[in-house]
Amino acid sequence: MIYVSHQLPANEPGQPQLTRADVWDGLVMKANNALPFVPSMTYCEVVARHSDTVFDRDIDFRGQRFTERITLESPHRVVFTRIAGPVLGTIANEIEGDDDSLALRFSFALVVAGVQGGSSEEQAYAEGMTGDYLKAVAATLTAMRRVAAGETVTA
Repeated sequence: MIYVSHQLPANEPGQPQLTRADVWDGLVMKANNALPFVPSMTYCEVVARHSDTVFDRDIDFRGQRFTERITLESPHRVVFTRIAGPVLGTIANEIEGDDDSLALRFSFALVVAGVQGGSSEEQAYAEGMTGDYLKAVAATLTAMRRVAAGETVTA
């Protein structure tokens, strides 16, 4: 199993200041259409809505197709559960801290189909995936800051 957790501050000097509500709104936008937020994603479409807080989407990430079930846990966490595709598991985007130390944490626990846990093949996949997810954390915050500054964010 591949497990990574990374946290970045939501607010940086010289950048638009984000509130908890700004970050939450950005996570909801990302859940519905991740293309402006995740550079390695080339396709994202909501395919089923089960309730106001649970829906499924199909994505292409790093050239692979996945189906994810999204659960919005307002106002602090969005959980992406991979329910179909070559890599299954859970990804969480969590808002942490108070207004003075607001942060965004991305964590994932994933299993690559057909790859033995702890193998060099899993390690190589994990390294590439980790780099892409760390870029996604930074890109997500950048997109949120653009929205907070009044810009329109599109793919």
